[in-house]
Amino acid sequence: MQNAPVKSLIGEEYEVEVGPVAHGGHCIARTEGGRVLFVRHALPGERVVARVTEGEETSRFLRADAVEILDASKDRIEAPCPFAGPGKCGGCDWQHAKPGAQRRLKGEVVAEQLKRLAGLTPEEAGWDGTVVPAEGDKLPAGQVPQWRTRVQYAIDADGRVGLRKHRSHEVEVIDHCMIAAEGVSELGIESRTWEGMASIEAIAATGSQDRQVILTPRPGARLPIVELDKPVSVMRVGEKDGGVHRVHGRPFVRERADDRTYRVGSGGFWQVHPKAAQTLMLAVMQGLTPRKGETALDLYCGVGLFAGALADRVGDQGAVLGIESGKRAVEDARHNLADFPRVRIEQGKVESVLPRTGITDVDLIVLDPPRAGAGKQTVHHLAALGARRIAYVACDPAALARDLAYFREGGYRVRTLRVFDLFPMTHHVECVAILEPAKKDA
Repeated sequence: MQNAPVKSLIGEEYEVEVGPVAHGGHCIARTEGGRVLFVRHALPGERVVARVTEGEETSRFLRADAVEILDASKDRIEAPCPFAGPGKCGGCDWQHAKPGAQRRLKGEVVAEQLKRLAGLTPEEAGWDGTVVPAEGDKLPAGQVPQWRTRVQYAIDADGRVGLRKHRSHEVEVIDHCMIAAEGVSELGIESRTWEGMASIEAIAATGSQDRQVILTPRPGARLPIVELDKPVSVMRVGEKDGGVHRVHGRPFVRERADDRTYRVGSGGFWQVHPKAAQTLMLAVMQGLTPRKGETALDLYCGVGLFAGALADRVGDQGAVLGIESGKRAVEDARHNLADFPRVRIEQGKVESVLPRTGITDVDLIVLDPPRAGAGKQTVHHLAALGARRIAYVACDPAALARDLAYFREGGYRVRTLRVFDLFPMTHHVECVAILEPAKKDA
């Protein structure tokens, strides 16, 4: 006997009271029957009609959009962007919230993750509970910072430019992205048709006038002649190897931080907000207080931002080892830091390379892992090195909180935590935690 098919609840509507914010750009609500809804486009305390976008009768929770606001929060504004809202572009989560409210919501998420996953209150983490905007981003409600220096445009079957809808491959066709940096918008990508292309990444360096586009053609498609409103370098993603290849112009852009120029190759990581690299570098250096002659590790080092700042401060008698898995990023890091003879950059995964180095003690550690975090094994290895201070840079508060719990097992406590709003209008934040051995006094 066949089982009856599970009924989809997509399209079902529920009138609900909206509860607290949750990690991921939505709020929690419950139906009268007690079923949990993760509701986007809502704010805590509102009464809304929520329409289900994902879920079945047997689902542990449902995802939904607030499609009608019955009782609005005082923090609600009309979304400035015409492409934001239920069923539209998925790039921004909080266009409908005042800027100050967005930062409060993000702070609540960080606090909740710290408590639930690390057992820490803000006070125990040395955090005052604030989420700090980048310089120049504190704008009145209805105005949007133009901060995104790298935009991944999706191209629909007709060659029209857009952005992906939330948790979907569908394309929301746009004529302008409000959070795109001026250097991206001025290229005029949205005003053209890109037949045969699957996506276009636009990069506008903030440390130079370098502009670059990376084209991903659909299978079998020919590359178009790229004529934009400003000069650009053009790269393409190879159909067979998935690598990024030069078509014309420089295969990198030049960025600036800490009075140094950094070469960032195609596909290499650099912070997206124009103020982010400098903001995070300063937060890390202020927290670590490097001293002449010290030894340091920069893990997941990218093109060498923190390694360069450390090398500059520990001097000729100090030493810095960077570890990075990306081959092109390692080449860039070695180029960027070639004038520091006491800096070494190793290629490979941190969990594989670090044990092979034979390092048994170190003074300072910086780690800026990918969204999933460093993990228990790596954290315990780092804790055993006895660093006097560790700086953990995190783009995901959940991964940060999990790893802070592992550091506590290894004998480290959080000295300070700072949280920066370097992704306005989205649910993302950047955190810098400074740790020290628990047995030492502050």
